[in-house]
Amino acid sequence: MKTTITAIKADVGSIGGHIKPSERLLDAVTNYLEEHRRGLIIDYKVSFTGDDIAILCTHERGVNDEKVHKLAWEAFWEGAEVAKKQGLYGAGQDLLKDAFSGNVKGLGPAVAEMEFEERPNEPFLFFAADKTDPGAYNLPLYLGFCDPMFNSGLILSPGMFKGFKFTIMDVNYVEADRVIELNAPEELYDIAALLRDPERFVVESIHSRTTGEQAVAVSTTRLHNIAGKYTGKDDPIMIVRVQGAFPATGEILAPFSIGHFVAGFMRGSHTGPLMPVKRNSTISYFDGPPVVSCAAYCVHEGHLTESADAFDHPFWDYVRQEVSRKALEIRRQGFFGNAMLPFSELEYGGIVEKLSKLDSRFVVRS
Repeated sequence: MKTTITAIKADVGSIGGHIKPSERLLDAVTNYLEEHRRGLIIDYKVSFTGDDIAILCTHERGVNDEKVHKLAWEAFWEGAEVAKKQGLYGAGQDLLKDAFSGNVKGLGPAVAEMEFEERPNEPFLFFAADKTDPGAYNLPLYLGFCDPMFNSGLILSPGMFKGFKFTIMDVNYVEADRVIELNAPEELYDIAALLRDPERFVVESIHSRTTGEQAVAVSTTRLHNIAGKYTGKDDPIMIVRVQGAFPATGEILAPFSIGHFVAGFMRGSHTGPLMPVKRNSTISYFDGPPVVSCAAYCVHEGHLTESADAFDHPFWDYVRQEVSRKALEIRRQGFFGNAMLPFSELEYGGIVEKLSKLDSRFVVRS
C-alpha cells in the first residue's frame, strides 16, 4: 500500500506567553479534524511541543495535496478563533496569510511529508521542535546518516553500505526552492561544509542509495522570509523512517544526547542547547531552552499505532540535566558575542531601527 504521512505544525495561540496551547484550543483543532476528515485522511494525531500544535496524519493522496493541506489550514484557523476568544497570546501567529492558496507552504505553518510503499512493518519517528529553526536538525541528521560513531549500521548493515543522498536547501533564496543533492560518503566534506551554516543551508530530505526510498522529510519554512519581519522562530518538524535499510531508531536518537547549540531561545534571537523533552512539554526558562520531542509510531495500511515517547526514559533525564547546565552557562554571557545570534538573523527585528539611528551619529575622523 502506498501511504502518505503528512505533518503540519503551527503556533496559533498560547497560555501565559509562549508556554503551551490551551486545552480548548487543542480540542478545537482535534474536533475540526474529526468532523471533516471523512474521505480525506485515514488516521491522525494532534500533539503539542511548547506553544506549537502539530497535526500528524496519514492518507493516500500524495504529498502537497490541496484538500489535505486545506483541512489542516482550516483546523488551525478554528483553533486561532478559540485562541482569540480566550485572549491567548499570539492568536493565529503562524497563519501569515488570510486566504488558502493550494497548500500551506508559504502561508506560515511548517510542513514535512513523504509518500512511500509501506514495508511489512513500517516504523517512523516524528520530531517536533520549538524555539529554534530548521537547521537545528542538520547535525543530528549528519551524525545519524553519515557517521559510524553514531550509526554503527553504516559498517554493520549491508542495506546502508552504499550510503545516503542528501537534498539540501538554501533557505535564504526566496524566489523558489534552491537545492543541491550530495551523496554520502563520497561528498561527506561537501555536506559538512554546507550543514555547518544551519541558518542558510537546511537538510530537506534524505534518500537511501540502496533502495532509492525516502528516509527523511524536514520542514524548511523560514517565517521571516514569508512575513518580511520577525514573527517567531520557525519551530521545525521532521519525519524519519527507521530500521531495515534506514538507521535504527537508537542511531537516530543518539545524536540528540549532545544538546548541540542552535538558534532560538528568547525572542528567537539567542543561542542555546537543544533539549530533548517528553511529548506535550511546555516552554519555560528564558522562553526556552530550544526543545525537541520525538514520537515513535508504526503505520500499517495507513493506520497509526499509539505513540511511544522516545525521550521519556531515565537516560534522557540525565541528558536534560546536562543540557540545563549548558543553557545556564551560555546565558551567563547575556547579549554578548555568540550568546546572541549574528545580525543576519536579527535584521528582521527591532534592533535594525536602533542600529540605524546609531549609524547616523557616527563621524569619520580626519
